[in-house]
Amino acid sequence: MTTQRRIARIEDVPALAPGFAGPGHTAAPVISMEEFARTDPFIALMDDHLDMGERQVGGAHPHAGFETVTLLLDGTIHDPDEGGLIHAGEVQWMTAGSGIIHGENARALGNVRLLQLWLTLPKASRWTAPGFQDLHVDRVPVRREPGVDVRVYSGASGGVHAPTRNQVPVTIVEMTMKPGAAIEQDLPVTYNGFVFVVDGSVRVGEDATPIERNQVGWLDRPHGEGVSVVRLTAQEEGARLVLYAGQPQGTPIVAQGPFIGDTVDDIKRSYQEYRQGRFPRMSEIAAPARRQKVESQV
Repeated sequence: MTTQRRIARIEDVPALAPGFAGPGHTAAPVISMEEFARTDPFIALMDDHLDMGERQVGGAHPHAGFETVTLLLDGTIHDPDEGGLIHAGEVQWMTAGSGIIHGENARALGNVRLLQLWLTLPKASRWTAPGFQDLHVDRVPVRREPGVDVRVYSGASGGVHAPTRNQVPVTIVEMTMKPGAAIEQDLPVTYNGFVFVVDGSVRVGEDATPIERNQVGWLDRPHGEGVSVVRLTAQEEGARLVLYAGQPQGTPIVAQGPFIGDTVDDIKRSYQEYRQGRFPRMSEIAAPARRQKVESQV
């Protein structure tokens, strides 16, 4: 028997506030890292809005001990070091692992909105070699149902599978739904997950719980194994949403600044290695990966 998922709790996303990149950058935390025990495997999710002309976004900075998954909702970012142009509907997946420096030359072209997820790594892979994956529009599969388009960035939806290579099993899909349209999304029962409504409103789960724009609806956590189903129905104005679901790792983490570790000593070591210049730059990793991709297409 297939388990029907429900919404266990709804959270309002705070209002946008000034961001770290200076004038024109505003942001809001969709998920706060202080609640990782409840949000595992998701550490944090930020909703970033950039209206900065063509100024640099942030500048070079390090990460270690986790992955970032950056989904561009609107606009275009130019990053010559990390794949060139990234357009709306595309994803950059970066495995920080043992440590990396990135963001040296990224620029927002016009108005940009993006969601950046911090995703934990399995404890055994916490310090894996850093790397990245770009999912440009030609590599993002789309599931189409009556009144619904589903862009599959990770995992699967209705038999449509993303090419993403995952350290942690995770499903990430963006849905654009016309008024009254409905769809079902399969997920393993063991997955923890949530729906973030970007625009419009939707009813979710067995109880058809309404979730409005800028709200997060967390799925319940049934016991057992097997497959569960999440039913989503757009309300009268339609809906645009992103569904994140993944396998909890069950390992507590320590977070400080740009680093994630299993212990405080891990954080101290990451800072020390960064200061000693032992972190590679993303441009050093991205260039060989792009050459390999081009050679495979010849």
